[in-house]
Order: sequence, then structure tokens, then C-alpha cells
Amino acid sequence: AFGALVVGHANPILIEKVKQKLDDGSIYGHETEYSYKLSEILTRRYGYDMVRFSSTGLEATLLAIRLARAATGRSKILKFEGHYHGSHELLMVGVKPDIRHAGHPKRPRSVPSGYPYNVVPKEVAENVVVAPWNDAEAVEEIMRAHGNEIAAIILEPVAMNMGVVPGKKDFIALLRKLADEYNSMLIFDEVKTSGMWYRGAQEYFGVRADIIAVAKAIGGGFPLSAVLSSRDVMELVGPRRVPHGGTFNANPLAVYAAYVTLTELLTEPNLAYTHKLSEELAKGYRDLIEDKKIDAHVVQIANKGTVYFAKEEINTWRDFVTKVNWGIWYVWTLGMVLNGVIPQPMAVDEQWTVSIMHTKEDIQRTIEAADKVLGEVRGKLVEKLTVEEAI
Repeated sequence: AFGALVVGHANPILIEKVKQKLDDGSIYGHETEYSYKLSEILTRRYGYDMVRFSSTGLEATLLAIRLARAATGRSKILKFEGHYHGSHELLMVGVKPDIRHAGHPKRPRSVPSGYPYNVVPKEVAENVVVAPWNDAEAVEEIMRAHGNEIAAIILEPVAMNMGVVPGKKDFIALLRKLADEYNSMLIFDEVKTSGMWYRGAQEYFGVRADIIAVAKAIGGGFPLSAVLSSRDVMELVGPRRVPHGGTFNANPLAVYAAYVTLTELLTEPNLAYTHKLSEELAKGYRDLIEDKKIDAHVVQIANKGTVYFAKEEINTWRDFVTKVNWGIWYVWTLGMVLNGVIPQPMAVDEQWTVSIMHTKEDIQRTIEAADKVLGEVRGKLVEKLTVEEAI
């Protein structure tokens, strides 16, 4: 479910507890005791002072951007080519750009989503500066040109709308340094990565963001997101300052589901278990690829991973667009489905997620299906689709 079900499908512990809670009603128009309890859990787990709840990752990144603009008094946002932060206009720029329109790889154009249709107004795109992912030299140059105008640098620490492309650790550290140097806010979009490590991507990269947006897995499949930051930033929220209203914000069922998820299910031992299974799956795929001499490689981190049908490493959106054989990807994916396994969401830019309910037997079954399908792929002459045709 696009990374939202690290607890697993219909987790019986979660489902039973939420069923019992349904008797209390679905919405009240007021906070509940579990809003307070969940706030304590999240602030302690991620190490921030305060939290605001909403329903989706889109709403969380939208609030994060508004907070950064209010805190800095600036308007421009620096984001990375190929990163997706929800379908609101502020960040629907440079998401899945057609590289024929995207300009120089080192200085990408701010291509609005839907271009050339007027989906996102050009006036919005003018306030978004787009940079190439994992390119330290290019980002330093862009910040030299625009740093004093940048309210925030926002990123997925692991880019997961081009498969799985982790930020290089020294690159993530550089972004922290540049944000400090230019008095910009550093925002981690942890909508997906909050379900990968117990304390999110900050735990893995050793870099602390000024604001984080978490969602998907924290709700256990129920719609909940949250923004966390320091007290001085979060206290900017208010009716005549940074507005943040919503009838379903902190919905009692979603809040309770998140409370159960974080206290009983997405524990450190359980997440470590998902990492181990994910590593076993990646090893199985790699062994098959090597044995069958397929032009492909596997990228795996924590409980996520993907198979790229490409010889070369994928570090950026443009690598993803130009180096992957999408025709083979389709043959592989459909072959796996026909053999009873969905290897990842049915989208070329997604990745697998190992849940706490997956078993060693599930991994073995997946590898057995892959053995059969990759053997068939090797013998096929497959037309190489463009990414536009594949998407």
C-alpha cells in the first residue's frame, strides 16, 4: 500500500482494538486523551517539542512549508528533481519532469506538474528552485545564487518516487550545513521513511532537520500525518498567523490506531525484523540476477528496496529516466503477478515494503517466483520503453 502498511495487511492486533474503539464514535470535533498520549509518543520518539496532526502527507508537507516561510520571512523553496511531496501546488514542481523540458542537469528548470498545461501556475513555480539529487557541487552553487531567498530546503532523505535512491550521507550532512549557513529551514519529508527506522531517517543519517513531516506507516493504514518541530516554530500556528484547521485533523480513530501502531507494532525489534527479511529478499534477487546474467541491480535499505533493470547505478531522476529498461520491468512485474507475487506497487517509480507480518516463507516464495520469471526474462527480446510510456 505504497509504504503505508508496515504493520501488515489487516493486522489482527490493530484491527481488533480499532473495532472496539468504534463504539465510542468516529469523530467528536474535540481532542481526545489519545491525542495527548500520541503527541507525547511522537515528540519523544523523534526528539521535538511540539506536534500538529492532519490526515495526509500532502497536508503535512504543506504545513511544513508554511511554517518555514513564516519563520524565515522568505518565499522560495529548494526541492530536488524527482522528489514528490504531495499534490499541492507549492511543491508540484520538478516532480516527474520530462527531461526534454527540464534544462541542464546541474541547474534544472522549475518545471510545473502538468506542463505545458496550466495545472500549476508559473507564478507558483517561480518560487521553487529545483536541484539535482546527490550532487553536492550543484547544490552548493545553487545555494550561492539563491540561498538568501530560500525559506526551506525540503527533501525525501531516501528518494522513493524513482525507486529507492538514498541520499548519500555526506550529501545529507551538507544540506544541514547549507541550511545553517543561509539561515534556511531544513525539512525532512518522512512520509515514507518514518516507517523504516524507529526514529526515522534522522536515526540513519545522523542529521537533524528543523521540521519533519511523518505519515503513512505511523497510522497503521489509517489516515494520519503529523508535523514536528521546535516550540518557537510550532507556536507560529494560529488563526491570524499560520493557519492549520481541518475537521478531520487528529481524527480519534486514526489517532488511536497510530497510538496502538507505535506502542505495540512498530517497535524497534519489529522494525529490525523487517530489515532482516528485506536484506534476505535483496540477497535472493541479487543471487538470481548474477546467476542468470541479467542487466539489473538491486537497491535495498531498511525494509524497502527495488530491482532496477539497468547496469549503471541510479543516483538521480535523470538516471532513473534514461538508464532503466522499462520494457523488461513490465515483463518482470506482470510475470511475478502471474506467479502469485506482487513484487511492489504497480508503478515503475515505487518499491517493495517488507511488513512486520511477512515471514521467511513469504520471502522464499517471492524468490522462487523470481527465479522462474527472471529465467523467462533472460530469453526475451523486449522493446525498451521510455519512462513516459511506462508511467
